[in-house]
Amino acid sequence: MIDDDVPRAVPRLRDMTLADMPAELGLFPLREVLLLPRGKLPLNVFEPRYVALLEDALAENRLIGMIQPRDDAMQGEDSDGDGDGDGENPFPPLYTIGAVGRIASLTERADGTYAVTLTGLARFRLLRETGLHRGYRRARIDVSSFACDLTDGADLFFDRSRMLTALRRYCSLRGFGTRWNVIDQMDDETLLITLPMICPFPAAEKQALLESASLNDRAQTLQTLLELAGHEPGDDASDPSSA
Repeated sequence: MIDDDVPRAVPRLRDMTLADMPAELGLFPLREVLLLPRGKLPLNVFEPRYVALLEDALAENRLIGMIQPRDDAMQGEDSDGDGDGDGENPFPPLYTIGAVGRIASLTERADGTYAVTLTGLARFRLLRETGLHRGYRRARIDVSSFACDLTDGADLFFDRSRMLTALRRYCSLRGFGTRWNVIDQMDDETLLITLPMICPFPAAEKQALLESASLNDRAQTLQTLLELAGHEPGDDASDPSSA
């Protein structure tokens, strides 16, 4: 685990502001993986370039940029959505919005791989990539548009009952096992952070959830995605109200 005696280059989590975010950050591109502000993301890190990214983040500020490769960059890529440097497109294009994650826990295994948990801090806009360092991509970022990510959530107004009904239908149609007692006990904000991260939506839909301007906008987007994904072919024809 992380040694608490190691000097911290950033304030404690509760004290962080946008001013504490770096202007340049190492990137961890992963498709269909979403980190949201105040969310917790577990990762298994084994590729040498991303082991190097973790080592550098621990030595600097514990911060990593999670971001998705674009959908139009999927063909011919390796499992993490990033190129291996040998093809025609070694650096596949990325979405322009990602999230800054802080290393909250880290366990080094005997084989040199890591089990990591990131805490989401704030979203960022990717300005430009600055090249490779030890095999991983780095970029200039801007977090100034996302001050709301480091503040308490605004008043939420969404139909929780309707959302959970859509979630139950979505999980049932796909045969997903779900710990409903845990979900039922989540407060509204935690629900709107956790569900977008754990539901296996495609990359573009994950990105739409990330880019929602507010928690209420995210709730609306999530509701729409759950209802569309939980819609079986032929439902309209069998529903008298659709005539």
